[in-house]
Amino acid sequence: MSEGTMQRRAQREQRDQRAKRLHRVLVCAAAVPVMLVAAGCSSDSGSGDSTDKAAKAAASASASPSPTVEAAAYGKLPEPCKVLSKKTLKDLVPESKSGKEGKSDDISTRGNCSWNSLDNNGVKGSQFRWLNVSMLRFESDVARGPADKLAQEYLEKQVQDAQATEGAKSTKSEPVPGTGDEATAVRYELKKKEGTFKQQTVVARVENVVVTIDYNGAGLAGDKSPSADDLAKDAKKAAKEAVAAVSEANGAGGGKASGAPSKSASKSPSKSPSQSASKDASDEPSGGASKSPSKKPASKS
Repeated sequence: MSEGTMQRRAQREQRDQRAKRLHRVLVCAAAVPVMLVAAGCSSDSGSGDSTDKAAKAAASASASPSPTVEAAAYGKLPEPCKVLSKKTLKDLVPESKSGKEGKSDDISTRGNCSWNSLDNNGVKGSQFRWLNVSMLRFESDVARGPADKLAQEYLEKQVQDAQATEGAKSTKSEPVPGTGDEATAVRYELKKKEGTFKQQTVVARVENVVVTIDYNGAGLAGDKSPSADDLAKDAKKAAKEAVAAVSEANGAGGGKASGAPSKSASKSPSKSPSQSASKDASDEPSGGASKSPSKKPASKS
């Protein structure tokens, strides 16, 4: 073989080797985008997993139960003019023929009844008595709280209003044991042109109902003033009786009248509050007597 032939063969072999190396480089270069694409898909898949997890977390949060509040223990009120016995009415307002029931837009949440008594003895003077029973029932409200708590707040407000009565003299307050879950009595005197009126206000709570007893008396036309202690005793008796009537109306057998502790805390929060709860809880009972503790005596029929 000639030298020229050998050189040409060597050149061909070198070209073939270079061509093979170039082919390998091109194959590797072509594989890189595929790997990158695969890596990109893998990254997207991870992002999708995160999105799925976030969606599941959001769904779980939305599926959690909405806020609840303990249901009200008592769902109704007794007839206001029938919460006191005939004997009690005879003792407190002996000359009254019947009670006058106040107007109510919802008798299941509010009610009141009042009685006037004038024992007219002519020139020897007269004895005047006025009695009012008010009841206000509260419903539980998710935003404002359980019904018994709302009732407790209202009781405190009623007591404060009675203590702050304009023109009141010799104001005294004391707890009243054995009447519902809690009760407070406020007494004071108001001087008017007809005479000195001695006011007794007893505010009691039983579960989610507040009962307010307003009772006042005066000796008119020169007759002597009644005993404040006697009036206070009668008002407390009426409050205890009214509280028992509320419990009995709700099938509780009047147990709260003896001061039994509230059982509302043991009940599960199952019922949703009614729309009337917030409205009734913020209003005062119609005909509330604590702001107007006495009325002018009516002529005896």
